[in-house]
Amino acid sequence: MVSAFKPTWMVTNIYDLTPDQLRAHGIKAVMTDLDNTLIAWNNPDGTPELRHWLTMLEMAGIQVIVVSNNSRARVDRAVAPFNLPYVHRALKPLTWGIRRALHRWNLRREEAIMVGDQLLTDVWSAHRSGVRSVLVKPILTSDAWVTKGNRLLEKVVMWRLRHDYPELTWQEDLNERKTH
Repeated sequence: MVSAFKPTWMVTNIYDLTPDQLRAHGIKAVMTDLDNTLIAWNNPDGTPELRHWLTMLEMAGIQVIVVSNNSRARVDRAVAPFNLPYVHRALKPLTWGIRRALHRWNLRREEAIMVGDQLLTDVWSAHRSGVRSVLVKPILTSDAWVTKGNRLLEKVVMWRLRHDYPELTWQEDLNERKTH
């Protein structure tokens, strides 16, 4: 059962995903969680590093799509400065949001990845959707109140994952080693 939460890759942060690495793995689209993955949950304006990363991916023809459990108003406000497409109220860990993104942007499962900072929502929904997953460290160590319960459960799941899969470690990029 714990294998359902095992990420395909564990990368320190989303900015470590370069166009060359993504292309080498056949990835044409990066579906990403919003809060604490793409932007800090309490800073919807993003950073210059985020803008640079988005520009690099756009120039390489790799699409970035936000798949978030947040409301339309919250996601729209956060992604408007970056002109990013999104799926709001994605209902992760259900597969609805990821499947909707794949369908809406005409993507095959093997052409996309789901990046997020939570095992119990982002990684699990990716696996249930047949999409490779990338777990990243949260941008901030604090969370919105709705996420705090998940983090406690996640610690137990991560402990079990590391026990069952000792090779599961944080990587600097996708090319170091796949976790499965």
